[in-house]
Amino acid sequence: MRIGVLALQGAFREHIMTLEALGAGTVAVRKPEQLDDLSGLIVPGGESTAIGKLMDAYGFYDPIRQQHGAGMALWGTCAGAILLARTVVDAVPGQEPLALMDIEVRRNAYGRQIDSFEADLAFHGMDEPFRGVFIRAPWIESVGEGVEILAEHDGVIVAARQYDLLATTFHPELTGDPRVHRYFLDEVVGAERRIP
Repeated sequence: MRIGVLALQGAFREHIMTLEALGAGTVAVRKPEQLDDLSGLIVPGGESTAIGKLMDAYGFYDPIRQQHGAGMALWGTCAGAILLARTVVDAVPGQEPLALMDIEVRRNAYGRQIDSFEADLAFHGMDEPFRGVFIRAPWIESVGEGVEILAEHDGVIVAARQYDLLATTFHPELTGDPRVHRYFLDEVVGAERRIP
């Protein structure tokens, strides 16, 4: 199993360290051709507009969509969740999501950097709460049919899964707790693709 982490901007190193601690082979993806033969790809947190511009400049949009269509699982954290979404309700003009996951996301939903926070989350299938780190975080306003809600905070969706697509609006890679990464490896990568 080889998992790529999009390494254009944002918290990609922490994802790689967590994956390697779990025994997964990793690739810091900086060129579209590195997507070949990956079992999964993480689009990390960072600044969604900057990551989107870099993805466009380096020609990532179509290759990511094509590789997902060929079976590569995807996980977006924070900014990555925005980029996976079908709809970004407050998108910056010209901002293009990958539009692969049937979720509607609001950028910077909790406010500015100063409004960042941590909270214990009841994450689906976990016996103990997961400490979510929210940094200028989005939230998921709505989900389509076939999307499973995995975690909420104050009545707002902060983690969801649609078969081989995972979105978390917080940063699991900054916690030292590998359980969401393990969930991605065990449950999402290789999940059966279903066409709604």
